[in-house]
Amino acid sequence: MLRLLVAVLAGLALWLAFPGHDLWWLAPLSCASLLLVLLRSTWRGGILVGLVYGWAFFVPTLSWSGTYVGKLPWFALATLQALYFAAMGLVVALVGGRLLRTGRPYAALLVGPLACVAQEWARSTTPYGGFPWARLAFSQADGPLVRFAAYGGAPGLTLVTALVGAAVAGLALAAYARRVVPALSAIAVGVVVLGGCALIPLPTNGVRATVALVQGNVPVAGLEFNAQRRAVLDNHVKGTLALAADRPADLSLVIWPENSSDIDPTRNADANTEIRDAVAQVKSPIIVGAVLAQPWPSLSNASMLYRTPDAAPEVYLKQHPVPFAEYIPDKDFYRHFSKEVDLIEHPFVAGHERGKFLIDAPATKFWALPTICFEVAYDGLIRDAVTHSTDHPSLLVVQTNNATFGYTDESVQQFAISRVRAVEHGRSVAHVSTVGVSGFVNPDGTTGRISTLFTPDQMVGQPVLRSGLTVADRIGPWQNIAPTVALFLLVAAAVRPPCPARVESSTPLLEKESVT
Repeated sequence: MLRLLVAVLAGLALWLAFPGHDLWWLAPLSCASLLLVLLRSTWRGGILVGLVYGWAFFVPTLSWSGTYVGKLPWFALATLQALYFAAMGLVVALVGGRLLRTGRPYAALLVGPLACVAQEWARSTTPYGGFPWARLAFSQADGPLVRFAAYGGAPGLTLVTALVGAAVAGLALAAYARRVVPALSAIAVGVVVLGGCALIPLPTNGVRATVALVQGNVPVAGLEFNAQRRAVLDNHVKGTLALAADRPADLSLVIWPENSSDIDPTRNADANTEIRDAVAQVKSPIIVGAVLAQPWPSLSNASMLYRTPDAAPEVYLKQHPVPFAEYIPDKDFYRHFSKEVDLIEHPFVAGHERGKFLIDAPATKFWALPTICFEVAYDGLIRDAVTHSTDHPSLLVVQTNNATFGYTDESVQQFAISRVRAVEHGRSVAHVSTVGVSGFVNPDGTTGRISTLFTPDQMVGQPVLRSGLTVADRIGPWQNIAPTVALFLLVAAAVRPPCPARVESSTPLLEKESVT
């Protein structure tokens, strides 16, 4: 029971580390507590401890997922995510526990951080493309470790965060065993990781362009916002006209959020006219978040660039529609559990081409790289766009709609992901929501003014535009592959018994030295 209690408290501590509470330093302490419990657990205990830890973390962290659709989807999602922690608990208890018992404590402590990366990789890709929300890395936007994202991406940031936790766990084990050298080694690891990350230089130089964000707001929060689609479009047009009245002379681009026009402007003449009139009034290109009724009877979630009042729009289609929200996978199977799967009559389909819009600014041409809503949490989508757009500086554009999550922490959690992405790719981010929060993020992850929820707003900024690639961009998928390979090597080491001489010369950290 004590171990389960520790698991619950550690899971709650990790929740408090995330935006909404912003106690980022609790994340390594949470990792340390979980690791200490798992290293002393059986394989069955490891599964149970991991599951309970996952529940304690995901149930409050993902509470926004049940804001308007009820508790069943919320708890189903939290349970699915917690199962990955249960699998991680099994691995750490078996592999780490054996390494610790056979006199290899440093290897045992390393199992936790490596397993954490592998666990997040698994739940970021499975099932149905995965759900990479609430990863350990995304709790660190305000901490000194976030700078490591420029070298290791989100997986690397998860690794160093968990590594600090492993150092804390090692210090606790060494203190319990009254061993000075291991204790000093654990302290040294923590100091080196924290200090090294804090000293990583991040780029802040580059050319600038004047860009505006329009947060139009919705008539009503919740699922019914879509029933007043024309009012939402009108709100964003109204915000753009207000911007036009005090337009900066060098304004290069205006960005509307996801779902700013849920009326298909390619099929509805009134919506098309409204958008084009807004382009004419503001005298700048506008990126519009729209829902297109194509390929009918399916839909597409689109980012559309209107360069001039007369030009045909350029279109990026969302590549990763959200399962069970924008479409129902395996509908015939899930119909056995709920007839409500048939409520989605017109599912969204995925686009297959990366998004990039070339914008003419007074100082330079630059790429606007659109990302729609939850896509910001997927490592490969943004990295692919960045690495294929180095011939000009670029700006990451995150368009989202948070109206369906009310006054919850979902908005600030998503904005923190954008901040981590800015550091990871050395790019400024223009993050705009229908209802908030919206704002500009600098390449070092810092921000200026941020909008408030459910308030119309127009924001004008001059983001830094850069074209170089970070180390994280260059190593790409190896951010996940290398730690997972290292984990398998530790699994192999645990299976292979150590040589007798090494066992005799090593004293496990959990064994106290005799005091004479």
